Amino acid sequence: MIRDLLVNAGIEAMERGVLPDPVVRAGIRRLCRQRLDEHRRRDPAARVRVMDRLVASMRQGPIAPASRASNEQHYELPPAFFELVLGPHRKYSSGWWPGGTQTLADAEAAALAATCEHAELADGMDVLELGCGWGSLTLWMAERYPNSRITAVSNAASQRRFIEAEVRRRSLSNVRVLTADMNSFAAPGDYDRVVSVEMFEHMRNYDELLARVAGWLRPEGRLLVHVFCHREYAYPFQTEDSDDWMGRHFFTGGLMPSVDLLGRFDEDLAVTQQWWWDGTHYARTAEAWLANMDAQRAAIMPIMEQVYAADATRWFRRWRVFF
Repeated sequence: MIRDLLVNAGIEAMERGVLPDPVVRAGIRRLCRQRLDEHRRRDPAARVRVMDRLVASMRQGPIAPASRASNEQHYELPPAFFELVLGPHRKYSSGWWPGGTQTLADAEAAALAATCEHAELADGMDVLELGCGWGSLTLWMAERYPNSRITAVSNAASQRRFIEAEVRRRSLSNVRVLTADMNSFAAPGDYDRVVSVEMFEHMRNYDELLARVAGWLRPEGRLLVHVFCHREYAYPFQTEDSDDWMGRHFFTGGLMPSVDLLGRFDEDLAVTQQWWWDGTHYARTAEAWLANMDAQRAAIMPIMEQVYAADATRWFRRWRVFF
């Protein structure tokens, strides 16, 4: 199709660095509008059918349909890259930018504090973090709740090693870090709180995952889930079509949840409260990552060359577009 040829040509030009940023941004916005228009054109009954089919398919698959791909796409780069790009807490998820917030460091801290507040953490609790990333929340909790015991789980050994080094550097004694695939993970105890920040977007069988979490929680325990989402529509990221760039390179097996998606899987756990941060908070976070990446290009390119060899420049541009 002509459209596919144009999209492929545009993506190739983008990855070769031919297109200036304003043109790339305009192309991204156009593809996003087209995705939303596909949903908006459906009548209400069709929207219900599409959502029902998605929920049914989620219940039939594995918990994490592409855990290896997710690991490779995001964490084959070493910690040094993320230390250059992320803020000082190395929070690889949205910051929160309440009024007056000017820096990524402050937005990270505000988001971490809000997460602990929403989870109703208290010192002395046993806390399990699923999908701990580079340890921003785990280390924040460990330092501010010194009598709590924090178990952090990631599917990347590089993250475990990084967090363990930070634990030693900070002389913390209340953190345990595990490397595990969520498809087979079995918690080593029971917990007062389970928290997960931007991991459920990589999961698919919410029924099975939530059933397991329910079994890990103590009778008065609670689960806090933080996801990015669309206010109306849920859809999986695909990899087959010409415009499925995000799914192919950064989000294979991923899912865009809708605000109400988690509530459809309430057999074992029920949604009791929700909070919303509008999309400007993630937009400002991503813009800060992009600014850091551009400012640190000289330090980042040797890392890219080590990982991507001859494709280093192309992958530098891909990461810019991802942010």
